[in-house]
Amino acid sequence: MAARATLHCLTGCAIGEILGMVIGTALGWGNMSTMVLAIALAFFFGYTLTLRSILKAGVGFGTALRVAFAADTLSIAVMELIDNGVIALSPGAMDATLSDTLFWGSLGLSLAVAFVATTPVNKWMIGRGKGHAMVHRYHH
Repeated sequence: MAARATLHCLTGCAIGEILGMVIGTALGWGNMSTMVLAIALAFFFGYTLTLRSILKAGVGFGTALRVAFAADTLSIAVMELIDNGVIALSPGAMDATLSDTLFWGSLGLSLAVAFVATTPVNKWMIGRGKGHAMVHRYHH
């Protein structure tokens, strides 16, 4: 269950991270602006994926939004911290362009490391009835 929750989180984070990095890099933005955009989009898409599944279960928007925030905030935050930390610490990755193997390789590696690091966090939260355990109450 923790791995599935982390994979769900990774999907939203990856969409946002990749989109943010591609947009920022393509527009020639600086590293900090690109990273801020990528992180903001990771949170947006992470919350949106959870929100969509809760709304599909017939839950009102306000309740669904509160559940999504409660379920995903720590998971996304840990994933983003690890993901962006790996990229920042990878020599040359912050200056790589879209056509560089280093850009895509470091991004893929950072997401994989973030998945491994975030799974125990989700396991801990689920074990306490938090995180995606809250979301599963709304799945039929």
